Amino acid sequence: MEYTKTNNELRSVFDPDKTEIKIPGSDIRILNSEFISDSVPNVFFNKNDVSVSENIKFSYPLFVPADSNSKKVILLLHGLNERSWLKYLAWAYYLSLNTGSYVVLFPISFHINRSPVMWKDPRAMMPFLKERKMTYGEIEMSSFANIVLSKRLTEDPMRFFNSGYRTVCDIVKLMSLIKKGEHPVIPSGSRVNIFAYSIGAFLAQIILMGNPENLFSDSRLFMFCGGSVFSNMQGTSKLIMDSLAYDKVYNFYMADFEKEIKERGPLIDFLFNSQIGMAFRSMIDLERFRKFRENVLQRLKEQTRSIALSKDTVIPAKGIVKTMNWKTRDNHNPAHIWDFPFPYSHENPFPIFDTPLSLSVDRSFERLFSEASLFLA
Repeated sequence: MEYTKTNNELRSVFDPDKTEIKIPGSDIRILNSEFISDSVPNVFFNKNDVSVSENIKFSYPLFVPADSNSKKVILLLHGLNERSWLKYLAWAYYLSLNTGSYVVLFPISFHINRSPVMWKDPRAMMPFLKERKMTYGEIEMSSFANIVLSKRLTEDPMRFFNSGYRTVCDIVKLMSLIKKGEHPVIPSGSRVNIFAYSIGAFLAQIILMGNPENLFSDSRLFMFCGGSVFSNMQGTSKLIMDSLAYDKVYNFYMADFEKEIKERGPLIDFLFNSQIGMAFRSMIDLERFRKFRENVLQRLKEQTRSIALSKDTVIPAKGIVKTMNWKTRDNHNPAHIWDFPFPYSHENPFPIFDTPLSLSVDRSFERLFSEASLFLA
């Protein structure tokens, strides 16, 4: 598959408002499937977030393989502060084409189409950017692209946890529908694996570690640019969040989170008494609940694989290796460090060039997704 060409073709035909999208020259098609997020009591969330209707009723793209009787599914989880699926269309297409799987592109709470349209409108965001500058002065990496997430996390760092928790509950609901044969398209009893990128990898690790309702006992997880505990990440970026928001979130989860949750009734029960709650707490820092985390990751080592990029500054390779390859005497290390022979970043690992560099991007994309397809097939 020629990544650059396919990426451009898929971008040109994708329409999130269409029920079905035919891909020219392919037997794979895309369905935009409706979903209602109704599994979590509102008591868990910031009161200003409960009324955001886009976060409750939304659609997700489903790549349907040529063999619609396939009982293989790949759940694809995206990165932090994404506002569009365009970056991931070629990723999903390649995985479906080379594994024969249904590929579900599921949006994290308050991301992509689970947020008001104005959140991705530069003109609508400029007043908020000016207001933030007037209130706090110059802030490193402040931009119209990250102003909403930066503002929301500065106001309430618990939104980082809340968004992830709601997404986990939504994914559990979706996977239960598939397992029970109640999904309108995917065959019953299908096996679900996960491809996860960036913060989606953090979320997916916690899901596998917590294994809610035993839905992921046999699932495999392939991570790209992810796999690190929270404390080894560096989220400051013009496309993710500004430095003020990152410092606020980092300090909250490193210093205040464990004290804060003891004062919240429903939350304390979940975080202290559930496997997935403990998984989240153990993935904050290497020294926090270390024995719990390492025991679970050791048990999952055959089910997990991560490819880190050496020039990634958002989720550095060193942090991924420290989290996943902690048992140094073991010959099987689930995390590996790669590099690409072209300018890339965490936020844009496969840039589009109209120069000979595009061939190098195509080859690197093929290498990465061939590895993922072999692992997830």
